[in-house]
Amino acid sequence: MSADRARDMMQAAAPAIPALHLLPSETGGHVFLADGSRIFEVGAPLFAEFETARLSQDRAAVEALMQRLGLDGAPFVDDTPVQDPPLQAISLAIAQKCNLGCTYCYARQGEFGQTPKNMPSENAKRAIDLLVAEAGAGSRINIAFLGGEPLVNRPVLREATLYAQQEAAARGLTAGFSITTNGTLLNEDDADFFEEHGFAVTVSLDGPRAQHDALRPYRGGRGSFDTIMKRLSPLLRRQSRMQVSARVTVTPANLNLATTLDDFISAGFHNVGFSPMLSSPNGQGEMQSPDLERMLGAMIECGEVFEQKTLAGERYPFANMLNALNEIGRGTHRPYPCGAGAGYLGVSADGDLAACHRFVGDEEGAMGTLTGGIDPDIRNAWLTSRHVHQQAPCNTCWARYLCGGGCHHEVISRGRPACDFIRGWLHYCIGAWLRLSSREQTTGGL
Repeated sequence: MSADRARDMMQAAAPAIPALHLLPSETGGHVFLADGSRIFEVGAPLFAEFETARLSQDRAAVEALMQRLGLDGAPFVDDTPVQDPPLQAISLAIAQKCNLGCTYCYARQGEFGQTPKNMPSENAKRAIDLLVAEAGAGSRINIAFLGGEPLVNRPVLREATLYAQQEAAARGLTAGFSITTNGTLLNEDDADFFEEHGFAVTVSLDGPRAQHDALRPYRGGRGSFDTIMKRLSPLLRRQSRMQVSARVTVTPANLNLATTLDDFISAGFHNVGFSPMLSSPNGQGEMQSPDLERMLGAMIECGEVFEQKTLAGERYPFANMLNALNEIGRGTHRPYPCGAGAGYLGVSADGDLAACHRFVGDEEGAMGTLTGGIDPDIRNAWLTSRHVHQQAPCNTCWARYLCGGGCHHEVISRGRPACDFIRGWLHYCIGAWLRLSSREQTTGGL
């Protein structure tokens, strides 16, 4: 049933007119305008005019309607690419090595196709110096520690954290920290350190024990789930400044999302998020169209529980839903999917700069070096080419400014197999936002 529901949602979300998307209701419906991600409620006669223009793909009629309603004007997002943006965040690949043998790892089991290595502290400090020098006065900078498995190089993680705090404070900046870890090396001292420095800790977990162990075993084949949950315990208990989240990579083998979500919420995670496996170096675990249909159905099931819990005044930390509702609510409109190559860069253990952590060791996203600095010509050319208006079929899709064109690394590696999934999810989430907003107006709060 959930797959049938997902197909219906995908069909309802199919693109027709780039300018807008429609959501019918008993009294008429809502018009979602791509430009500015604006939502308007309209009566049945006007909704019918929009629907007729959409179904006939009559862009001129849509433009005339928007002019008549005073909804035209200068676009919120134009063709101008971001150029020479100040750096606001970096990720440090402090350990290009890993103790697990995950079946689908984009980093090729942590080594990025290279010799296993640790980042020396000098490179970590140079990267922080670059970030601090680029940051505007009074701004917030963010340092993420990734790998491989970053806790393989725990001394540099801690040294870099203290150095970043020191340098940020000296320049009137605020420093935030995060780590993405497989969880197998965590200890009590890490819990204290992460809590003291307010880390956002993301732990990669792919479901209940059997599913996780099949997808994320140790290199020798032994399962890692029990070790991770035991070592996570002190972090989950200490959460205050620190927040611990679970990130689930979804493959065709672990699509029971509702069970996973409830299990991890019960375990004490601050939030739980799902991400489909769209591109792996060997193709293993990649989601195909039928898998994405099943995933969308499972996501909607989780979303409906979120709606029920929210209306009952209960917190239900389903990260995908929370993020989507926040973006819809504030009218997020962007020409890129994230800050990669712009306000955010990845740094390899050797000191090479990349568009993000996924482009470490990949010439497609090379942005310079710590010794030579950011290459502005390469960076600006990359940002120009990656603008959503330069991406097809994104430039004809109503969801383009919420989606931003999809993860750069995944799109370059595999294309866009998940467009129907993304649109279907956004269609559901816009409807959920409308339902919850309507209830908020009548009850005074969610």
